[in-house]
Amino acid sequence: MTAVFQPIEAREAPIKTEGFVPWVRANLFADWKSAVTTVLFIALAVYYVPQFVNWGLFRAIFEPDADICQKARGLGACWGVIVEKYRLIIFGRYPLEQQWRPEVATVMLVALLVVSCIRTFWKPWLAMLWLLVVPAFYVELIRGVPLISVLFMASFMFPLFLPQGLSIDVLLRVLVGITLFAAAYMAEIVRGGLQAIPKGQTEAAATLGLSYWQTQRKIVLPQALALVVPGIIGNFISIFKDTSLVTIVSLYELTGALGLALNSDANWRPFKIEGYLFITAIYFVFCFAMSRYSLWIEKQLNRSKQR
Repeated sequence: MTAVFQPIEAREAPIKTEGFVPWVRANLFADWKSAVTTVLFIALAVYYVPQFVNWGLFRAIFEPDADICQKARGLGACWGVIVEKYRLIIFGRYPLEQQWRPEVATVMLVALLVVSCIRTFWKPWLAMLWLLVVPAFYVELIRGVPLISVLFMASFMFPLFLPQGLSIDVLLRVLVGITLFAAAYMAEIVRGGLQAIPKGQTEAAATLGLSYWQTQRKIVLPQALALVVPGIIGNFISIFKDTSLVTIVSLYELTGALGLALNSDANWRPFKIEGYLFITAIYFVFCFAMSRYSLWIEKQLNRSKQR
């Protein structure tokens, strides 16, 4: 018997899963709880955001004039305090004629970070700039103590073990302490990625005649690092924010430098809110940039898994 072709009825197009509207539906209105929370936050934003914009922009004072800011106090923000005190907030008591040194160092570090974020420069020499090998006992030692204890040890205890007459600057000691602390946690994150690699990967590399270091460099590490990208970026963000703890050992970071800049000048002392918003913006810009770059890396790495 010959089969007769029977066309099926036209069906509706599948629901879009990409784009702005599907993202809103999935993340902001997934159920009644998230919908109520979203509506509540929208209501708060509608009420407070216009007031904040009016205070922070339309009625704000941008001139570094303390008298004008005093007259506008309570009506608008005084961003003139940032214009007047930004050098003291960022550089602290660093001598004015030598501030080019931290500026150059910051530019070089940011340039290295930017280069590290561009695929074209992902070469072996770049990895050597960041690579730090640490033994297991050091990792366990550092992970067992909080960062504040490490800072206290570096600032107050370490000088007691130095020979008489030998002194190392406290800033250098604190930098070394933070670096060792961050490296220990980074090593544990990478170790977790290494343990997630199936044994079959190394066995397959051995059958191809690859040496141990070739296997690690070409097979194991690329996969391990790809698995722990969120953990690595999270560690970067955590350490970046934890730098504010150096104020405990009498060093000036952004918050301490802000207090130094404003408390010493009675004319600008009432405008601490604007200063703290400026510091908040600095932390937010850096942390948000690292977070978005982490998402970009994950998207790039997931291309090989997409069908």
